[in-house]
Amino acid sequence: MVRKNEYRSYDCGTIREKHVGEEIRLAGWIDTIRDLGGVLFIDLRDEYGITQVVVSGDEKKVEFAQRIPVESTVTVSGKVRLRDDETVNEKLPTGKVELFADEIKILGKRTLGLPFEIENSRNVREDLRLEYRFLSLREKKALENIKLRAKLIQFLRNEMIKKDFLEVQTPILTSSSPEGARDYLVPSRVYPGKFYALPQAPQQFKQLLMVSGVDKYFQIAPCFRDEDSRADRSPGEFYQLDMEMAFATQEDVFEVMEEVIYNTFKEFSNKKVDKTFLRIPYEEAMLKYGTDKPDLRNPLIIQDVTNIFEKLDIKVFNGKLVRTITLPNGGEATRNFYDGMTEFAINECKAKGLAWLKVGENRSLQGPIAKLIPDEARETLLTQTGTNAGDSIFFIAERKGIVDKLAGEIRREIGIRQDLLEKDVFKFCWIVDFPMYEIGDNGKLDFCHNPFSMPQGGLEALKTKDPLEVYAYQYDIVCNGIELSSGAVRNHDPEIMIKAFEIAGYTEEDIKYKFSALFKAFHYGAPPHAGIAPGVDRMLMLLTEEESIREVIAFPMNSKAQDLLMGAPSSVTDKQLSEVHIKIDK
Repeated sequence: MVRKNEYRSYDCGTIREKHVGEEIRLAGWIDTIRDLGGVLFIDLRDEYGITQVVVSGDEKKVEFAQRIPVESTVTVSGKVRLRDDETVNEKLPTGKVELFADEIKILGKRTLGLPFEIENSRNVREDLRLEYRFLSLREKKALENIKLRAKLIQFLRNEMIKKDFLEVQTPILTSSSPEGARDYLVPSRVYPGKFYALPQAPQQFKQLLMVSGVDKYFQIAPCFRDEDSRADRSPGEFYQLDMEMAFATQEDVFEVMEEVIYNTFKEFSNKKVDKTFLRIPYEEAMLKYGTDKPDLRNPLIIQDVTNIFEKLDIKVFNGKLVRTITLPNGGEATRNFYDGMTEFAINECKAKGLAWLKVGENRSLQGPIAKLIPDEARETLLTQTGTNAGDSIFFIAERKGIVDKLAGEIRREIGIRQDLLEKDVFKFCWIVDFPMYEIGDNGKLDFCHNPFSMPQGGLEALKTKDPLEVYAYQYDIVCNGIELSSGAVRNHDPEIMIKAFEIAGYTEEDIKYKFSALFKAFHYGAPPHAGIAPGVDRMLMLLTEEESIREVIAFPMNSKAQDLLMGAPSSVTDKQLSEVHIKIDK
């Protein structure tokens, strides 16, 4: 593409054989300089690619170019010519041509030492890379991630617009509300002692849009939560494809999102994208996979065999729930593998141990607990778990509330160590039928998922059922063991809302105080509505196969919620504090 400006007529990734003989101008960063005895070969780089520049003939011009530091920006004018056959670089789109330089001008000279080599910046400690983020973004993969992010967001926006969703921006400065994480607070100058909060999500606003008459809403929404960092969670802020639909059911949300998510992953990946979105009830997911974020690439299934072992007097299993994982052809695994899994269970999972058995010919058992299992129980065990000769079985025994998670961690590790995960595929599932309530850490009833969710069975279920037996219209979408999003059919009925919160220990006055706008709006003819908000950053993390979510964010905070580039959080002056009526207790 021709660019009509002072510094360049072509991009560095544009030049081809058809340009041979043309006099052109390029501009970019000096990537490398190779001096072959008075002939300089410069790789000139910009966002679009690299072109080789040759400087020779004029001694002053060569000496001038020799003194230009790499990573300086220059403009080069000259004639395009074919490379010699022996110097053709098939790895570059521009690899058959080069620019013979007539003139080189320095546009921006690098005057400080490089903190790291750009091409090797991935091997540098992260804090240094983030402090010099403007340099680490010059690295090819880092820049590709940011370009992919832009394309993906544009694609998502177009997909939603094609489905007649209306893009609406919701406020960034709002009120604090209890939504599961700590708020970022912003003090008010005009109202002493009062604070705005950055939104943890546009949850209440998008529901208010439904009450306002918007039929289908979306936005690429920034969300702000003061929570600890994880590999798949960025501290501070993250982005979601936030959407909500009026007069909608759970099935309506599934229909829209399955198509959007499938099309997105198909567009931006060469991997197989499984079009089947399994629907797995929460309790089934916890039993079979040990997590509500199951990685379906792993074929291993957890099974409950408590019914067998509650009849046997085996000390390590007594009074506990017992789960098994059958490893096909596990008999071929070495003793080091089993010892390693036991060490993993003890050291990483804080388990007391990990029992296992191999199944030999004639369905005989071999292993540490083989002698403790009588023949009748052995046959029941092998039949119930579908275990055959040559397989092996792992046993996880623990109390309720611990056994599922422990079994899930063991399942995951076996899959990784035995290389069982299906390659080059994205597998999706919906986790549905979450319990409405759970017993919290304080021993009292609390909401299990989203407090604004509609209970299945409505008011009647809340009045007649044990709260722990009430399910909600709540759902998560999971891809390859990563939760992309949570969503729900919303509780839009004030009477049902009052009862739902009452069960969790809240009064009507609590609702009016904490969610005043929403509660008021629901008295003015609210439509049933449902929504979801897939995480943009997590989608990108999966598509780029990055291990850290920070690699798909242009200017991320580090794992300690520090912006090392801009120096945030930072101190402010006493005058600034005084203006917002804050005094720091030193």
